[in-house]
Amino acid sequence: MKLPVRPDLVCLEPVRLYPEQPISIDCLRLDKLHPALSGNKWFKLLPWLRLAADQGATGIASFGGVWSNHLLATAAAAQHLGLKAYGIVRGEELSTACLQDCRALGMELIFVSRSDYRAFQQYNDRLDLPDKVVVVPEGGQGLPGVTGAAAMLDPLPSPGNYTDVAVAVGTGTSLAGILSALAPHQQAIGISALKGENRLSAQINAWVPNRENQFTISFRFHFGGYARHDANLLAFMNEVYREQQIPLDFVYTAKLFYGIRKMLQENYFPPEARLLLIHSGGLQGNRSLPVGSLAY
Repeated sequence: MKLPVRPDLVCLEPVRLYPEQPISIDCLRLDKLHPALSGNKWFKLLPWLRLAADQGATGIASFGGVWSNHLLATAAAAQHLGLKAYGIVRGEELSTACLQDCRALGMELIFVSRSDYRAFQQYNDRLDLPDKVVVVPEGGQGLPGVTGAAAMLDPLPSPGNYTDVAVAVGTGTSLAGILSALAPHQQAIGISALKGENRLSAQINAWVPNRENQFTISFRFHFGGYARHDANLLAFMNEVYREQQIPLDFVYTAKLFYGIRKMLQENYFPPEARLLLIHSGGLQGNRSLPVGSLAY
């Protein structure tokens, strides 16, 4: 099954956030894959789309907020494959630029209250949709999503050369996928975009058994919680763009880059370390910022 992505645009770019550090840091620019099917989104979606094809489904439904990169990716993939797309949107009805793009791609949006949103995710039969659909969990999470996320390292010529692979964490699906693809000598590092206790490690251990000593999740760099940010984070994003020409989003990837920078300052990594940062794409949240907040 081919999706309209451009694997030829995936490139490995050196990111030297701190040139004085004797550590090699590379960034896998998965944000360059496609304007809508960007980063980790299409990797996590692909197994679900194959499931839809295997089951003869005529539609696909999934969940997200009003600036959801995942919903936009789902809409784009469904249009390309000739499937009807349904987006179950959390909260009151709004018309954001992201949701307008989803509609333009043919997605039917269904706005539900936050309590119903949770219930619909648990009981898919409540959706009562006219098409035969495959229901994809929010963010593409689940074992199919983990399997798809494992392929994120495939564009690399020598993924085994890295000692540490770091990625932003929401549901933990991407981190679990990366973990499953690593060799025994490598470590996976997750930078959580959410505030709270570590409830993800148990789920990751269930998805990828017997790897509990091969990954860590930091909850220090959430900037107040999911989709929260402050002036310091926005300034950091502009700094990275000026120096590296890499656009970040304030929901996930900026927190990843910021967290790794702080860990470098704290000498978390030994001098012989070789790091890979996964740019997981998805810049929709930035469109919610006031004009002029970012330099891109």
